[in-house]
Amino acid sequence: MSASQSHPAPSAWVTRFAPLINAGGEVLDYACGSGRHARWLAQRGFHVEAVDRDASALESLQGVPRIDTRRADLESGQWPYAGRRFDGVIVTNYLFRPRLEMLLALLGPGGVLIYETFMLGNARFGKPSNPDFLLAPGELLQLTADAFTPLAFEQGEVRAPAPAMVQRLCAIRGEATGLIG
Repeated sequence: MSASQSHPAPSAWVTRFAPLINAGGEVLDYACGSGRHARWLAQRGFHVEAVDRDASALESLQGVPRIDTRRADLESGQWPYAGRRFDGVIVTNYLFRPRLEMLLALLGPGGVLIYETFMLGNARFGKPSNPDFLLAPGELLQLTADAFTPLAFEQGEVRAPAPAMVQRLCAIRGEATGLIG
């Protein structure tokens, strides 16, 4: 089986907006899971840090060119990214509100945030169903309103890859003029 067949495809939201990140820039794949986005980004010349608490998920990324892995509990303990800055931050299918401010602070001026996760109403499709892990309507826009320029925002029901209620945001830290995704 080829590498492209052995790993899940990256999110269409990520592939659509990743070209807005500075070419060859440093990208954080936050709560990366199996690393589908880290692999895709690295293949396109980005330097990726893939972080997750699941050591077995990170093992498959060991030795992949342009990917550094970090095992960290992103919900407790010391924040592993104090003082760090990235050109892009990718988050999919993950939400932990107590650290969102720190996550957003990882992007310097011109940094690209690509975020896609579940929102309220997802319980009718299965998990996650706990409101602690589901965004409220417009929540990503509200969280980024003071420091980011939204380039694209969507929320609502999707049918693929599986039925779900999702919210998606691509935003640039600071003012973004002349950029169209």
